Amino acid sequence: MRDSLTVVQLWDRFLDQEKNKLGDELWTVYEQVCVAALDCQRNELAEDCQEALGSKFPQSVRVQRLKGMIYEAAGRYHKAEEVYKEIIDKDETNMFARKRKVAIMKAQNKVAEAIEELNKYLKLFMTDFEAWMELCDLYLSQQDYGKACFCVEELIMSNPHNHLYHQKFAEIKYTMGDPDSMFQARSYFSQAVKLNPDSVRSLYGLFLSASSLAVSGAHKSSKEKQSNIKYAAWAAQQLKEKYTSVQPEHLTNQTKVLESIEKVLESLTEKTAS
Repeated sequence: MRDSLTVVQLWDRFLDQEKNKLGDELWTVYEQVCVAALDCQRNELAEDCQEALGSKFPQSVRVQRLKGMIYEAAGRYHKAEEVYKEIIDKDETNMFARKRKVAIMKAQNKVAEAIEELNKYLKLFMTDFEAWMELCDLYLSQQDYGKACFCVEELIMSNPHNHLYHQKFAEIKYTMGDPDSMFQARSYFSQAVKLNPDSVRSLYGLFLSASSLAVSGAHKSSKEKQSNIKYAAWAAQQLKEKYTSVQPEHLTNQTKVLESIEKVLESLTEKTAS
């Protein structure tokens, strides 16, 4: 787990005074404390750790990267970019330095440049799932849903059993809102539920997408409408079971949630019947 505050507190209270007892592990601890200090805006502590590491490993790329991160934390993005460029010039396959360049562009709200840099990165490291998801989120911030879908499709092909990828793709399609996209949303929400029956978010997505299709009139076949009603009713029943199984003290608005589900389902049935 990444608990930066605890790491810094442990350093201040115990490890700083006893660091000579850590042996060779001290250098790993210095690196961990440096990153944690940056998370906690303790830039002076981060600089002390980086300087100690720099004295021990003056040619280390990892220590250089920490120096660049310290520049980032101080808002000195130009200096940070110089550090990362120097690292990449030495080693073109350095993933971390390239990722930090994307982080700098995001910090400066240069989304277009960040997207361009991340696309270059993925041409070299196509199996980096986190990078694909980051690129997807950047496209979503620009409302470029088609390219965001492409990113998630790459993730689904690489790991078809991860329900979160199917859910993400379905949510994007649901946001697009046209009939064909809504049908795809329903299909992918269904697959996400199949892979993880406990996913309440996917159940809600299936319920909403099926409900929307049932009342939209996009397809005039009564059989298709009835199928969507069945999907919505099944998802609603699953949601009711999930909420009723939760202890009342863990869900303060349990009754309101169940009532809302019932009302939507009743409304759906009435509209379709009319």
